[in-house]
Amino acid sequence: MPAKKDKSEYIIQAVSHALDLLEQFHDDVDELGVTELSKRLKLHKNNVFRLLATLESRGYIEQNRATENYRLGLKSLELGQTFIKQMGLLRQAKLSLEQLVEACNETAYVAIFKENHVVYLDVVETNLTVRVVSRVGSRLPAYCTAAGKVHLAYLSDEELDSCLPAELPGFTPTTITSRTALKEELRQVGQQGYAYDNEELDPGVRCIAAPIRDYTRRIVGAISLSGPSMRFTDERITRELTPLVVDAAENLSTRLGYRA
Repeated sequence: MPAKKDKSEYIIQAVSHALDLLEQFHDDVDELGVTELSKRLKLHKNNVFRLLATLESRGYIEQNRATENYRLGLKSLELGQTFIKQMGLLRQAKLSLEQLVEACNETAYVAIFKENHVVYLDVVETNLTVRVVSRVGSRLPAYCTAAGKVHLAYLSDEELDSCLPAELPGFTPTTITSRTALKEELRQVGQQGYAYDNEELDPGVRCIAAPIRDYTRRIVGAISLSGPSMRFTDERITRELTPLVVDAAENLSTRLGYRA
């Protein structure tokens, strides 16, 4: 019986290049030209143009006629939305987010840990005028977000060291940039079952997060509550908001089959 081939032997190079091209549009990269894509992908301009033409014909890429640069098309959005809808976590999380916002009228998120970053998948916003800008779809550093700390707190020392960057950049004066101090805080997070972001990513924004577990007892996400520091006072966080976030995460975990 012939040996089974490794999956890497079935990779189609043109498809791989097309996916590499799509992955260049992330975070704050809105548009890219043929020349820049050629440099990034290390491909000849003619090859890049053919890839763009193919993706554009299917709606995954579109050209800005004013700048002649390219950006993601509506098909890319549709594909992402389909993925989100298919996730059982999100279907179950919506009710928890709505109930959490109804209880405190602050903005609630569900987030997952992916490629050493936190990705916010869904949000229910407060109706108050002063609010946090929606982060849905954003990839944020795990070490300075409450949702990220919730995931990092339950990793082994080896896993944590591999997840953290060599240097921890400071985004604000309160960002934890010491690995020793961060590990100490993560130990506390693991013991208490929730995490805080005390204006560590954005000035004036505080967050609370608690882990979501499924029937395998694995952490599959986090529920977080975010708001301006003028409303997220120490007293309110301790007395009102933290218990609400923890309860919401525990209730959602139960619906996902988790048993303590």
